[in-house]
Amino acid sequence: MTAAGSGALGRITSFLAAAGATRAAYMALRKRPPGGAVRWERTNHAGRTVQLHAGLATATGTALAAAGAPGLSARTRAATALAVLAAGGCGVYDDMCGAGDPRRGFRAHLSALRDGEVTSGAVKLFGIGAAGLAAGALLKPRPADKLLAGVVIAGSAHLVNLLDVRPGRAAGAVLALGAPGLLRRGPAGPLSAAPLGAVAAVAADDLGERTMLGDAGAHALGAALGLAVVTGNGRRGLAAHAAGLIAVAAAGDRISRAAAAL
Repeated sequence: MTAAGSGALGRITSFLAAAGATRAAYMALRKRPPGGAVRWERTNHAGRTVQLHAGLATATGTALAAAGAPGLSARTRAATALAVLAAGGCGVYDDMCGAGDPRRGFRAHLSALRDGEVTSGAVKLFGIGAAGLAAGALLKPRPADKLLAGVVIAGSAHLVNLLDVRPGRAAGAVLALGAPGLLRRGPAGPLSAAPLGAVAAVAADDLGERTMLGDAGAHALGAALGLAVVTGNGRRGLAAHAAGLIAVAAAGDRISRAAAAL
Protein backbone atom coordinates (compact mmCIF):
# COMPACT_ATOMS: atom_id res chain seq x y z
CA MET A 1 0.00 0.00 0.00
CA THR A 2 1.27 3.49 -0.82
CA ALA A 3 1.69 6.36 1.62
CA ALA A 4 -1.62 7.74 0.46
CA GLY A 5 -3.23 4.36 1.02
CA SER A 6 -2.05 4.34 4.62
CA GLY A 7 -4.08 7.50 5.39
CA ALA A 8 -7.57 7.40 6.87
CA LEU A 9 -8.13 3.78 5.87
CA GLY A 10 -4.86 2.73 7.45
CA ARG A 11 -5.71 4.47 10.72
CA ILE A 12 -9.19 2.96 10.85
CA THR A 13 -7.88 -0.50 10.01
CA SER A 14 -5.19 -0.28 12.68
CA PHE A 15 -7.63 1.00 15.32
CA LEU A 16 -10.21 -1.70 14.66
CA ALA A 17 -7.62 -4.47 14.43
CA ALA A 18 -6.12 -3.45 17.77
CA ALA A 19 -9.51 -3.18 19.44
CA GLY A 20 -10.65 -6.55 18.12
CA ALA A 21 -7.43 -8.40 18.97
CA THR A 22 -7.27 -6.83 22.43
CA ARG A 23 -10.86 -7.68 23.27
CA ALA A 24 -10.44 -11.25 22.05
CA ALA A 25 -7.25 -11.69 24.10
CA TYR A 26 -8.89 -10.10 27.14
CA MET A 27 -11.88 -12.45 27.05
CA ALA A 28 -9.63 -15.47 26.52
CA LEU A 29 -7.48 -14.50 29.50
CA ARG A 30 -10.53 -14.02 31.69
CA LYS A 31 -11.79 -17.46 30.71
CA ARG A 32 -8.48 -19.30 31.08
CA PRO A 33 -5.83 -17.22 32.85
CA PRO A 34 -2.37 -18.83 32.54
CA GLY A 35 -1.30 -20.31 35.87
CA GLY A 36 -4.74 -19.84 37.42
CA ALA A 37 -6.88 -16.84 38.31
CA VAL A 38 -5.12 -16.05 41.59
CA ARG A 39 -1.82 -15.42 39.82
CA TRP A 40 -3.40 -12.50 37.95
CA GLU A 41 -5.19 -10.91 40.90
CA ARG A 42 -4.04 -7.70 42.55
CA THR A 43 -5.46 -5.35 45.18
CA ASN A 44 -5.88 -1.82 43.88
CA HIS A 45 -5.64 1.52 45.69
CA ALA A 46 -9.19 1.19 47.01
CA GLY A 47 -8.68 -2.31 48.37
CA ARG A 48 -10.64 -3.97 45.58
CA THR A 49 -9.47 -7.12 43.84
CA VAL A 50 -8.80 -6.53 40.16
CA GLN A 51 -7.29 -8.63 37.40
CA LEU A 52 -4.19 -7.92 35.31
CA HIS A 53 -5.77 -9.32 32.15
CA ALA A 54 -5.98 -5.94 30.41
CA GLY A 55 -2.21 -5.58 30.45
CA LEU A 56 -1.32 -8.65 28.48
CA ALA A 57 -4.36 -8.18 26.25
CA THR A 58 -3.47 -4.61 25.26
CA ALA A 59 0.18 -5.54 24.72
CA THR A 60 -0.91 -8.36 22.40
CA GLY A 61 -3.50 -6.31 20.52
CA THR A 62 -1.18 -3.33 20.10
CA ALA A 63 1.71 -5.44 18.81
CA LEU A 64 -0.43 -7.36 16.32
CA ALA A 65 -2.19 -4.29 14.95
CA ALA A 66 0.83 -1.99 14.86
CA ALA A 67 3.15 -4.51 13.24
CA GLY A 68 0.45 -5.44 10.73
CA ALA A 69 -0.71 -1.89 9.97
CA PRO A 70 -0.98 -1.10 6.25
CA GLY A 71 1.64 1.00 4.53
CA LEU A 72 4.61 0.18 6.78
CA SER A 73 8.04 -0.89 5.60
CA ALA A 74 9.54 -4.18 6.71
CA ARG A 75 12.00 -2.36 9.00
CA THR A 76 9.19 -0.39 10.63
CA ARG A 77 7.19 -3.57 11.20
CA ALA A 78 10.22 -5.28 12.74
CA ALA A 79 11.00 -2.29 14.97
CA THR A 80 7.37 -2.09 16.09
CA ALA A 81 7.08 -5.76 16.95
CA LEU A 82 10.41 -5.69 18.79
CA ALA A 83 9.72 -2.60 20.89
CA VAL A 84 6.10 -3.33 21.80
CA LEU A 85 6.58 -7.03 22.56
CA ALA A 86 9.77 -6.41 24.56
CA ALA A 87 8.11 -3.64 26.57
CA GLY A 88 5.06 -5.80 27.21
CA GLY A 89 7.19 -8.86 28.04
CA CYS A 90 9.35 -6.96 30.51
CA GLY A 91 6.19 -5.54 32.02
CA VAL A 92 4.67 -8.99 32.45
CA TYR A 93 7.84 -10.14 34.17
CA ASP A 94 7.68 -7.25 36.59
CA ASP A 95 3.95 -7.78 37.17
CA MET A 96 4.54 -11.42 38.03
CA CYS A 97 7.88 -11.29 39.85
CA GLY A 98 7.95 -7.83 41.36
CA ALA A 99 4.45 -7.63 42.81
CA GLY A 100 5.66 -7.64 46.41
CA ASP A 101 8.66 -5.40 45.91
CA PRO A 102 8.04 -1.94 47.44
CA ARG A 103 11.01 -0.36 45.64
CA ARG A 104 10.09 2.09 42.92
CA GLY A 105 12.07 4.31 40.59
CA PHE A 106 15.39 4.09 38.78
CA ARG A 107 17.50 4.92 41.82
CA ALA A 108 16.09 2.13 43.97
CA HIS A 109 16.63 -0.55 41.36
CA LEU A 110 20.08 0.70 40.38
CA SER A 111 21.08 0.79 44.05
CA ALA A 112 19.97 -2.82 44.42
CA LEU A 113 21.95 -3.72 41.31
CA ARG A 114 25.09 -2.16 42.80
CA ASP A 115 24.56 -4.39 45.82
CA GLY A 116 24.43 -7.46 43.58
CA GLU A 117 20.64 -7.88 43.45
CA VAL A 118 18.94 -7.98 40.07
CA THR A 119 15.39 -6.80 40.68
CA SER A 120 12.51 -7.23 38.26
CA GLY A 121 12.52 -3.45 37.91
CA ALA A 122 16.14 -3.52 36.76
CA VAL A 123 15.32 -6.22 34.20
CA LYS A 124 12.50 -4.02 32.95
CA LEU A 125 14.68 -0.90 32.87
CA PHE A 126 17.49 -2.43 30.83
CA GLY A 127 15.24 -4.67 28.73
CA ILE A 128 12.98 -1.88 27.53
CA GLY A 129 15.94 0.46 27.08
CA ALA A 130 17.79 -2.06 24.91
CA ALA A 131 14.69 -2.81 22.84
CA GLY A 132 14.08 0.90 22.33
CA LEU A 133 17.63 1.42 21.08
CA ALA A 134 17.38 -1.59 18.79
CA ALA A 135 14.09 -0.34 17.37
CA GLY A 136 15.57 3.12 16.93
CA ALA A 137 18.50 1.63 15.04
CA LEU A 138 16.04 0.03 12.62
CA LEU A 139 14.05 3.21 12.10
CA LYS A 140 16.73 5.90 11.76
CA PRO A 141 19.88 5.96 9.57
CA ARG A 142 22.20 8.23 11.60
CA PRO A 143 23.76 7.37 14.99
CA ALA A 144 22.46 10.48 16.79
CA ASP A 145 18.94 9.87 15.51
CA LYS A 146 19.11 6.19 16.47
CA LEU A 147 19.99 7.19 20.04
CA LEU A 148 17.28 9.83 20.27
CA ALA A 149 14.73 7.39 18.87
CA GLY A 150 15.65 4.82 21.51
CA VAL A 151 15.26 7.40 24.27
CA VAL A 152 11.83 8.43 22.94
CA ILE A 153 10.54 4.85 22.70
CA ALA A 154 11.78 3.78 26.14
CA GLY A 155 10.87 7.13 27.69
CA SER A 156 7.32 6.96 26.35
CA ALA A 157 6.92 3.48 27.79
CA HIS A 158 8.09 4.78 31.16
CA LEU A 159 5.80 7.82 31.01
CA VAL A 160 2.61 5.81 30.58
CA ASN A 161 3.66 3.49 33.37
CA LEU A 162 4.20 6.45 35.70
CA LEU A 163 0.57 7.43 35.14
CA ASP A 164 -0.86 3.97 35.86
CA VAL A 165 -1.66 4.81 39.48
CA ARG A 166 -5.48 4.93 39.49
CA PRO A 167 -8.24 3.51 37.25
CA GLY A 168 -8.35 5.23 33.89
CA ARG A 169 -5.26 7.41 34.35
CA ALA A 170 -2.95 5.54 31.99
CA ALA A 171 -5.76 4.77 29.55
CA GLY A 172 -6.76 8.43 29.43
CA ALA A 173 -3.15 9.45 28.91
CA VAL A 174 -2.78 7.06 25.97
CA LEU A 175 -5.90 8.48 24.34
CA ALA A 176 -4.77 12.08 24.89
CA LEU A 177 -1.18 11.53 23.79
CA GLY A 178 -2.03 9.33 20.83
CA ALA A 179 -4.87 11.36 19.33
CA PRO A 180 -2.64 14.07 17.74
CA GLY A 181 -0.68 11.35 15.96
CA LEU A 182 -3.79 10.42 13.99
CA LEU A 183 -3.34 13.66 12.08
CA ARG A 184 0.18 12.78 10.94
CA ARG A 185 0.86 11.40 7.50
CA GLY A 186 2.78 8.23 6.78
CA PRO A 187 3.33 5.43 9.32
CA ALA A 188 2.79 7.70 12.35
CA GLY A 189 -0.98 7.65 11.73
CA PRO A 190 -1.62 3.88 11.90
CA LEU A 191 1.04 3.47 14.60
CA SER A 192 -0.84 6.00 16.74
CA ALA A 193 -4.17 4.29 16.05
CA ALA A 194 -3.03 0.89 17.33
CA PRO A 195 -2.59 1.78 21.04
CA LEU A 196 -5.75 3.89 20.90
CA GLY A 197 -7.79 0.94 19.65
CA ALA A 198 -6.24 -1.40 22.20
CA VAL A 199 -6.92 0.84 25.18
CA ALA A 200 -10.44 1.65 23.97
CA ALA A 201 -11.25 -2.08 24.09
CA VAL A 202 -10.60 -2.32 27.84
CA ALA A 203 -11.21 1.25 29.06
CA ALA A 204 -14.65 0.49 30.51
CA ASP A 205 -13.31 -2.48 32.49
CA ASP A 206 -10.37 -0.40 33.69
CA LEU A 207 -12.61 2.45 34.88
CA GLY A 208 -15.00 -0.08 36.40
CA GLU A 209 -12.10 -1.50 38.47
CA ARG A 210 -12.50 -4.99 37.06
CA THR A 211 -9.04 -5.01 35.50
CA MET A 212 -5.88 -2.91 35.29
CA LEU A 213 -3.21 -2.31 32.68
CA GLY A 214 -0.29 -3.00 35.00
CA ASP A 215 3.29 -2.75 33.81
CA ALA A 216 2.65 -4.99 30.81
CA GLY A 217 -0.06 -2.85 29.28
CA ALA A 218 1.33 0.54 30.28
CA HIS A 219 4.80 -0.14 28.90
CA ALA A 220 3.57 -1.73 25.67
CA LEU A 221 1.12 1.09 24.97
CA GLY A 222 3.74 3.71 25.77
CA ALA A 223 6.32 2.08 23.52
CA ALA A 224 3.81 2.09 20.66
CA LEU A 225 3.18 5.81 21.18
CA GLY A 226 6.93 6.37 21.16
CA LEU A 227 7.26 4.53 17.87
CA ALA A 228 4.62 6.78 16.34
CA VAL A 229 6.56 9.85 17.52
CA VAL A 230 9.81 8.48 16.09
CA THR A 231 8.35 7.75 12.67
CA GLY A 232 6.72 11.17 12.48
CA ASN A 233 9.67 13.36 13.51
CA GLY A 234 13.13 14.36 12.38
CA ARG A 235 16.07 15.16 14.62
CA ARG A 236 14.70 18.37 16.09
CA GLY A 237 11.40 16.79 16.99
CA LEU A 238 13.12 13.74 18.44
CA ALA A 239 15.45 15.90 20.51
CA ALA A 240 12.55 17.92 21.90
CA HIS A 241 10.55 14.80 22.81
CA ALA A 242 13.62 13.09 24.31
CA ALA A 243 14.40 16.12 26.48
CA GLY A 244 10.83 16.25 27.73
CA LEU A 245 10.74 12.54 28.52
CA ILE A 246 14.06 12.70 30.39
CA ALA A 247 12.64 15.56 32.47
CA VAL A 248 9.53 13.50 33.20
CA ALA A 249 11.65 10.53 34.27
CA ALA A 250 13.63 12.75 36.63
CA ALA A 251 10.38 13.94 38.22
CA GLY A 252 8.80 10.50 38.18
CA ASP A 253 7.49 10.39 41.76
CA ARG A 254 5.93 13.82 41.46
CA ILE A 255 4.30 12.92 38.16
CA SER A 256 2.77 9.78 39.67
CA ARG A 257 1.48 11.66 42.72
CA ALA A 258 -0.06 14.34 40.54
CA ALA A 259 -1.80 11.71 38.40
CA ALA A 260 -3.13 9.98 41.50
CA ALA A 261 -4.53 13.26 42.82
CA LEU A 262 -6.57 13.99 39.67
